[in-house]
Amino acid sequence: MNAPQLQWETQRVFLAVLRTGSLSAAARALGIAQATARRRIDALEHTVGTSLFIRSPAGLLPTETARELIGHAESMALAAEAFVRAASAEAHVPGGTVRVTSSELLGVEVLPSLLGEIRIAQPQLSLELSLSNRMEDLTLQEADVAVRIRRPTEAAIVARHVGDLYVGLYATAELLANNGVPRGMAELSRYPLIGPDRNLTELTFLEQQGFLCTPEHTVIRTDNHLAQFAALKAGLGVGICSSQLARRYGLVRVLPEQVDFRVDIWLAMHYDLRRVLRVALVFDALSQSLSRFLADV
Repeated sequence: MNAPQLQWETQRVFLAVLRTGSLSAAARALGIAQATARRRIDALEHTVGTSLFIRSPAGLLPTETARELIGHAESMALAAEAFVRAASAEAHVPGGTVRVTSSELLGVEVLPSLLGEIRIAQPQLSLELSLSNRMEDLTLQEADVAVRIRRPTEAAIVARHVGDLYVGLYATAELLANNGVPRGMAELSRYPLIGPDRNLTELTFLEQQGFLCTPEHTVIRTDNHLAQFAALKAGLGVGICSSQLARRYGLVRVLPEQVDFRVDIWLAMHYDLRRVLRVALVFDALSQSLSRFLADV
């Protein structure tokens, strides 16, 4: 016997309820009536033959079966979003939607102005910006264009090296005025430091570069690079920063001979998207603007 066919709209409600925890919130997020959302969840439970949510005063709690289905529903959501982007304009038309992904730090501090330039040149484009330190999968079309801090290795990916972040230790002028300028790594132990928290890979890497973030001296510990940068700008300590961003905020370099390394920046997209004009336009324009930003050292 053939398995019953499930409609995407029904599974879309299922995913919205999982994300929001209630029918009313899911209905608002999807722009449908709460009664419609309830009917679709009831229909889905009837089709799969089991309860997917437990009704409680705190909302709808997913059952074990529902939790097992989360990954499948999210994969369908990604496919649906990719379908909409692909269908938003013909391949040879410059208009439509392009999804760009990057790390949080670059996505907040660098990309908005660059994407603004692209929008001025191509006002018919709509841009989605996904910020995550998790590398979204271009082969699954989770994104159209990706800004990455390491060379992509996936098959069927077009990658372009657009430049390097020149990284060192920085602090605000006020902090150095109050504490003096350290003359060596031994003196750095008496300064408040900003560094990673539980990311052992990053802690090890920074130690190899000469920056030892020991808990007793690191007063701000966070694995979020955007939070590290915010603490650095606020004058809370000495921390890692690129020269490109440091110049923008007037941060002062310390111990340049001891801590000095580069992080290469790559732009990537799927090979098949080269023939989609709107994606190719964003890829080329972002490549040029990122190269200009990174060259400003």
